[in-house]
Amino acid sequence: MTPEQFLLKLARQPAAPVYLFLGCESYYRRLSKDALLEKLLPCESRADGLSQTDLEQTSLPRVIDDACSLSLFTSDRVIWVTSAELALPRRLSANDDERDSGDKSPVDLLKQYLKTPTPGTVLVFECSRYDFAGDDKAKIERVAKFYSAIPDVVEFRALAPESVRLLAQDLVKRNGLKIESRELAILIDAVGGDASRLAAEIEKLSLFGGAERRVTAEDLRALVPNASQSNIFALVNALGRRDRAGALRSLDLLVRDGEYLPLALTFLGTQFRLTLAVQESGLGNAQQIVNYFTKQGVRMWRERAEQILNTATAFKSDQVRRALILIYEADKGLRDVRPDDRTVMEAMVMSLTR
Repeated sequence: MTPEQFLLKLARQPAAPVYLFLGCESYYRRLSKDALLEKLLPCESRADGLSQTDLEQTSLPRVIDDACSLSLFTSDRVIWVTSAELALPRRLSANDDERDSGDKSPVDLLKQYLKTPTPGTVLVFECSRYDFAGDDKAKIERVAKFYSAIPDVVEFRALAPESVRLLAQDLVKRNGLKIESRELAILIDAVGGDASRLAAEIEKLSLFGGAERRVTAEDLRALVPNASQSNIFALVNALGRRDRAGALRSLDLLVRDGEYLPLALTFLGTQFRLTLAVQESGLGNAQQIVNYFTKQGVRMWRERAEQILNTATAFKSDQVRRALILIYEADKGLRDVRPDDRTVMEAMVMSLTR
């Protein structure tokens, strides 16, 4: 089930005896944990009723044995088990706990517990190490298979770009933040679509600006890490127009903002590599770009796709290849003994605007 389905089900029904939380998306996982604890262990009962353990320090049979035991202090318990992936057989192969439990495997013990769970006790197994895409996909599927006896599984998948934007708009409204759509797009881009970072930055901006002051691009550059990327996009746009003076002004702003120039160069290189991929694939609009990179396992949101599309429009493919060569040479220059990083970057700008 999705986190939204879990929260809705939890509000309407009693909690299940055992849950499996899968995935590394942290914002909704925190909301789900808070909601579960608020329902089962409100206020002062939490100190006695909540047990948090890590399978790096203990074993699954011991966790189940703890769940079967009644507490002397409270009738309601939540046992929160992190690093659930460490219970998989390879981890337990040298562990004597299986023999201590009557030669039953951890999976059999879990199945047996699910048949007669302890009243008032809720077990939550959390695997937050793996994602549902890329190299982690097979690993998280293996974890899900190991815990397949648990019927209530909550999947915390990375949010789609559209979901991040909707969440951002909701958080802005809830925090009473005054921010225009352009600045909001810069903020989403700066946090890389990470919902937890987005929530933290919106809360910080609301404390900074209050309910009356409107958030500006300058505020974002000053307060939000990576928000100075807007100046990097200005640099890319100036390079696309062959506007040498404008490109040097953008570079000057990056230096004044204290931007680490090797990092800015890395971002430039990524921008041009993505642009080359778009050109070679014949993608003609932002939605096609979003769909293409999403299929490749690369997170892409609409504003980012539009920035790449603008770069692909401003540069021909041979110019993009030349830009990547110059960026590579500048990267070597930044690693070499040079007067300073700015000199290397200015030389690259001069070459790109010939």
